Amino acid sequence: MAKKRHSNPANSMVITWYGQYCFKIQSGDTTIVTDPFSKETGLTPPRFKADILTLSNHGHALQKESIPDGHSIIEGPGEYEVKGVLLYGSETYRDASEGKERGLNAVYRIELEGVSLCHLGDLGEEKLRGETIEAIGNIDILLLPIGGHGAIDGKQAKKIIDQIEPRLVIPMGYAIPGLTTKADVLDVFLKEMGIKNPTHEERLTIKKKELPETEDTKVVILKAV
Repeated sequence: MAKKRHSNPANSMVITWYGQYCFKIQSGDTTIVTDPFSKETGLTPPRFKADILTLSNHGHALQKESIPDGHSIIEGPGEYEVKGVLLYGSETYRDASEGKERGLNAVYRIELEGVSLCHLGDLGEEKLRGETIEAIGNIDILLLPIGGHGAIDGKQAKKIIDQIEPRLVIPMGYAIPGLTTKADVLDVFLKEMGIKNPTHEERLTIKKKELPETEDTKVVILKAV
């Protein structure tokens, strides 16, 4: 483990989406990458340096080799600390049959610069169990799958949001140009959330003090880079 450094809530967090479940999360001199994918998806695998790489354990579509060496790999349940970033991994399932069909999935709570972020990976449970909700805790930013076909779909995602009650949500894992694996389109989720005219952002740049204060969860749609 790297020596802990004190976080600076004044730093902006920058979140960029690469498609599927892969995000680059940057703050100060720290870069986190989640679930880099392989070319089997039809998309171009991401390639950039990172300090921390998290894996949700969802099979051959992951390709951690696309990220240059020099990072700490976080894989599976447990508590981790790297460069002052706290990460908590919890075991969930990739299906609604307790993993009997598609196996295990890891969800991660990431605490960085005073912001709590949760990446749900390839979650397939239609409803979170009590122990999972307790492990996740209060979340500022939620990254959740909405593409169905094994993972939760748009309708189920809305129920998960209602359970977690995050301040901000970024959907992932849905159909985009070039993707060859099956996934629902974004519109399914937008309909469930009652969003008619969404705006698409290149990336999300946000500070702790800029997070929504209202009880209504804000949805941010990112373009895949």
